[in-house]
Amino acid sequence: MNWHAVKAIYMFEINRAIRTIGQSIISPVLSTSLYFIVFGAAIGSRINEIDGVSYGAFIVPGLIMLQLLTQSISNAAFGIYFPRFAGTIYEVLSAPVSAVEIVLGFVGAAATKSIVIGLIILATATLFVDFQIAHPLWMLLFLVLTGFTFSLLGFIIGIWADGFEQLQLVPLLVVTPLTFLGGTFYSIDMLPEFWRDVSLFNPVLYLVSGFRWAFYESSDVSILVSLSMTLGFMAAAMAVIWWIFKTGWRVKP
Repeated sequence: MNWHAVKAIYMFEINRAIRTIGQSIISPVLSTSLYFIVFGAAIGSRINEIDGVSYGAFIVPGLIMLQLLTQSISNAAFGIYFPRFAGTIYEVLSAPVSAVEIVLGFVGAAATKSIVIGLIILATATLFVDFQIAHPLWMLLFLVLTGFTFSLLGFIIGIWADGFEQLQLVPLLVVTPLTFLGGTFYSIDMLPEFWRDVSLFNPVLYLVSGFRWAFYESSDVSILVSLSMTLGFMAAAMAVIWWIFKTGWRVKP
């Protein structure tokens, strides 16, 4: 393993995030703070507790997961798309660097940035609501696994995209709606039976549910099911990336 190459790619992506700290970190934190103000304070005061948890505290895991998913995808997609757009990806591919090392560098940096944003939002949430984390280690595990998994998905999107519009297509039109419909602001037990069954086909539900269990030991599905689904998503994304480098699809002229 060429760790010098992994570090070079990783640090380049981290430094790019630092140079654009307003867009990379401050913007998602401010937007999430507005959610806390509107949903947690204004609307939350009119909603009863959910599973024994105040509404403001109940939405904390969902809001963190919302930003974690979108930021993981966006960071990884832009990270690999720009080298393709500028043509510098061919210099990386011609260097003595394996596909595994390339993916570790780009995906590792994207996951790191999204996890840092998630932790900052978690700290920011304490300014608006009172909550406790029942299982901190489980919370960190889901945070890391989800950040890494959706950074892999973002890496795939960055290779697939032909333009900047397509980079935003999946996060805006697919991931964000699925997150809103995946129990971010409610428990699926509050839905009619038909829509509750439909929600079980939403993959984001399992991520949000598992993450919320780590906070309050309350979830819509079993924690083991949530963990299994997360690992399954990761394995599927890794298989697609393996195929991309094996065939050279969109990474080789």
